[in-house]
Amino acid sequence: MLTDTQCRTAKAADKPLKLRDGNGLYLEVRPNGSKLWRYRYEIGGKENLFALGSYCQPPAGESQKEAQARRDARQFTLAEARVERERCRGLVKQSIHPSHSQQTDRLRRSLEAESTFQAVAETWIRENESHWSANYLRQIKQRLSGDAFPWIGALPIKSVTPAHVKDVLKRLEKRGSPASAKLLKTWIGGVFRYAAGELLVEADPTWPLRNTLKAPKTQHIAHLATKEIPAFLRALEDVQAENATKAAAKLLWLTVVRTVELRCAEWQEFDLEAGLWTVPAERMKMREAHTVPLSFQAVEILRGMQALTGRGRYVFPGRKDREQPLTHEGIRDVFNRAGYAGKFTPHGVRGTFSTFFNEAGADHEVIELCLAHAERNKVRGAYNHAKKLDQRRALMQQWADLTEAWIKGADVVPLRSNGAL
Repeated sequence: MLTDTQCRTAKAADKPLKLRDGNGLYLEVRPNGSKLWRYRYEIGGKENLFALGSYCQPPAGESQKEAQARRDARQFTLAEARVERERCRGLVKQSIHPSHSQQTDRLRRSLEAESTFQAVAETWIRENESHWSANYLRQIKQRLSGDAFPWIGALPIKSVTPAHVKDVLKRLEKRGSPASAKLLKTWIGGVFRYAAGELLVEADPTWPLRNTLKAPKTQHIAHLATKEIPAFLRALEDVQAENATKAAAKLLWLTVVRTVELRCAEWQEFDLEAGLWTVPAERMKMREAHTVPLSFQAVEILRGMQALTGRGRYVFPGRKDREQPLTHEGIRDVFNRAGYAGKFTPHGVRGTFSTFFNEAGADHEVIELCLAHAERNKVRGAYNHAKKLDQRRALMQQWADLTEAWIKGADVVPLRSNGAL
């Protein structure tokens, strides 16, 4: 058997010199001074030769990471060459040529380097986007791009651990978005389940985290009582927030639409001269287009926004990416800054509107049409939407006028009546 001293002090000769170690391993010293590890073996009665790599002496103070990089470059000490020989002997016993195994390993490493989390996630999106609504697809893209890719996007997907994913989710949770963090975990899990089906990974790192994120038990008020409305509106007026996002919150109050319907609003949907906004069916909960009559105050807000964003697609574009709409957290953040975190949500605006006017004795059908609540009979529903447009416009204008009165401190209480107000 060879010693390290023999390997280190071996001198080149006119012809290649072979220093045998045993079990097929030998060191070949070439005339140019190169020292190369060779492994001789037989499969099926035929002799073969495999080039293990080159001999080297590790530098002083070499770290484990540096040593692994050196071995990956096929540079081995005597002890390491023996380990590599035993690995090859195991392959030969299975009638596998070490060179074939090396090629497979090289291909696997190459594929792993190309299969980053972001690359696999984008493939997962492309293969599934036809099954998702435009809004759901937008949510997935925005959340992954904003909160996952910056941290784990460049990592080979096989190297992403539960700790990596937990760090990503906790960052989002600390921003006050536990619900968004849970959604992101679901989507990251979807990427890994797809990757497992493509044999790129063996496990889903989100699985150990299934009980890690716990949504806070927030006591949301479904709606504000009439006596609570003025304080909220004045807080909304005084809140320190980005002008566009604050305008979005005010317009949500005046139009009583759902948050997604407002934040994804496009300029092409509005006729400001006629005071009408037509929300397309694909953004409506019941997948039917909805016409929103706009109060004078709502039109004023929109004209103010038109000067800022009128040349773009969205009325309320995202802060980081102007080609994307405002995130679903934006309006909620304004409510939170106004002092209503855990007390009142943007969706509660609709309940407040409904409760106030129902208590005031307004036409219940007009209220429901303003809220775009589904009419089971589609023929009747279409008829009512057209017939009640004037009544809806009057009710929405009254809501806007009341809003101004509440902000100024007027004492407004709902009074019962026999019909529409």
